[in-house]
Parts: sequence; C-alpha cells; structure tokens
Amino acid sequence: METVPLHAPVFFGKEKEYLAECIDTTYVSYVGSYVNRFEEMISTYTGAKYAIATVNGTCALQTALLIAGIKPGDFVITQALTFVATANAIHFANATPVFIDSDPQDLGMDISKLEEFLSQECRMNEDGFCYHKVTNRRISACVPVHIFGHPVKIDKVVEICEKYNITVIEDAAESLGSTYKGKHTGTFGLLGILSFNGNKTVTTGGGGMILTNDKDLATRARHITTTAKMPHPYEFIHNEPAFNYRMTNLSAAIGVAQMENFDFIIRNKRETAARYNEFFTNLGMDFFTEKENSFSNYWLNVLLMKDRNERNDLLELTNASGITTRPAWRLMTDLPMYSGNIHTDLSNAVKLENTIVNLPSSIRK
Repeated sequence: METVPLHAPVFFGKEKEYLAECIDTTYVSYVGSYVNRFEEMISTYTGAKYAIATVNGTCALQTALLIAGIKPGDFVITQALTFVATANAIHFANATPVFIDSDPQDLGMDISKLEEFLSQECRMNEDGFCYHKVTNRRISACVPVHIFGHPVKIDKVVEICEKYNITVIEDAAESLGSTYKGKHTGTFGLLGILSFNGNKTVTTGGGGMILTNDKDLATRARHITTTAKMPHPYEFIHNEPAFNYRMTNLSAAIGVAQMENFDFIIRNKRETAARYNEFFTNLGMDFFTEKENSFSNYWLNVLLMKDRNERNDLLELTNASGITTRPAWRLMTDLPMYSGNIHTDLSNAVKLENTIVNLPSSIRK
C-alpha cells in the first residue's frame, strides 16, 4: 500500500549538482565553501548577525546553553509539550529542565504560568540572579519553543525573563521562515537555534544552526564546535575540552540548494495549510491557524480533536489507510527521566497532548 508521509524531504533544486561538486573537489567535511555559504544565507534570511552551522539542532542548543554561561546544577525553564531533544540538550549542558504549561492560543510557553512560577516560587538573590526558593538552585536560562512552526509570544517571554536576569535561548528548530511582529523566530533572545533534520521545512539530512547578534558568542560557538582547535599551519593545538559539532560541507551543500528555493517552499506550505483550513472549517472541525502578529511556516499542520478517544480514532483510521498522521509528543513529565522534575500546572499541555493530530505536511512539487 502506498503511503502519504507526514513530512518527506523534497529535492527539486541543485542538490545533486552541489553534492557532486563536493565529491569532485574532495571537500566533504566541515572545511568547504558550502558551510560558509549556508551560514550566510541563514544569517541574511533570519536577520541574525551570525549563524554557526552544527551537525544537528540538539547539539546547537546544547552549545548555545553552554556558551550562554549555564552552569552544572542550574535550572533551565522550558515547556512540557516539546520534542524530547529540547530537554535532552538542557540535560547534557549539565542543567535541569523545569517545565511550564502551554498556551493553547499559540501552543508555546504559557507566559502567565511563567510569570506565576517566577514570582511565587523563585526569588532574586544579592548576586543579581534568580533562585528557586525550595531547592536554592539558580534559574539561569529559559528555552521557549516555537511549536510546529507557530511563534510563541516571544517578546513577552523576553520581557518577563529580563526582570529576573534569565537568559532567553530560543528553540526555533521547527520554525525557519516563521516571524513574530515582523522579526524572525530565533532572533529575539541572546541566542536561538534551528534544525535541518530530514523532516524539517529545509533539510540538510541532519543539521542545525546557532543564531546570535553577539560577535563574542558567535566566535566562541565556532571555537567549541570545532574541537577548540587553535589556528596553526600544521600543529594540532586545542586549548580546552570541546566538541566536534560542525556541519559537513556535504550537508551544507544540500542546505544551500534548499535555501535557493525557500520562498517557493514557504508559499507552498502556507497554501497547503490554507487548503486544510478551508476543508476542515467546512466540516466544522478545528484546524489550528497562525495567530495575531504571527507568520507561520506551518511546518506540521495541526488538527485539534475533541478528546483523546476522538484523537485516537482518527490516528488509527488514517494510518490504517496509509495516511501518516501523528499525535503530539508525550509531555516531558510523562517520560521516566523527567518525571520527577519541577513543573507548573500542566492542564493546557495535557489537553493539547490529548487532542492534537499532525497531518501530512510535505512540500507539494
């Protein structure tokens, strides 16, 4: 039986030509012109001054947290409804995720629950940082996630976090092409990250990107994602423990070809969302659309069912018919490794998990 995928990669540009050039020139690793070109294209498109290419979005987020000054044992605020990579990156930056409820209006972080948590369960210390009252652990960062490509109220998140001296690092893994109040997601906080996984709007097979307007942070990101190797004509000199996280020239070549057609890709995905919206509205069903001040890439289209039973009925019917649909991720607090973490009331996130169905969202050639 032929199946309809959820989000298949589509290659209709110069991907093969650019890959062949990498092979012919033997520049297949992270040293190569396509890495620089891809970074420049993402920087220009998003408006970020600096873009640093990495092997994937998880490594991009882990690196962003580390260069932002997150220390072992710190708390980092994020959302309970997100892909597990967000929480995992926080964990492998030696910090502990704290989970906030979702806003049903945009699927992102509930700013009222964020404000409530910080004002009631945390305090400011003499050192100028925010600490959790019970555990006395520092709240060093906040990682809001633009879920399924829909922008969170990121300006409000930044505003709240500034009051508590908390660094904002945006997980914009799913939202390349999405803007809030005319500004690209991932560029509101001190740092942001993108993903180019095989199922993303733009793919490099696997890949990520760190975004920032801070020159020193950009320099540091390049350094520690390239094994902290010091410039030298032939010696291998490394001045600190670091990662081998840089994107390869092969991956970047695919990304360059994809970005050359990105305007078409965004138009195509938004047209698909408009068709879904018209169809399901006529059926009296709740198709999720972008909200005020938001421009969404509609990475994965969302249908909201009435309850978990109705959700499961649709999932079973469509998948049995060869149409790939998926539920939202399980809440992070329902996973064994994060079940004991601190969290706010999660009633909105629970309802969203019980009702979301992701629909096939591939680019139509």
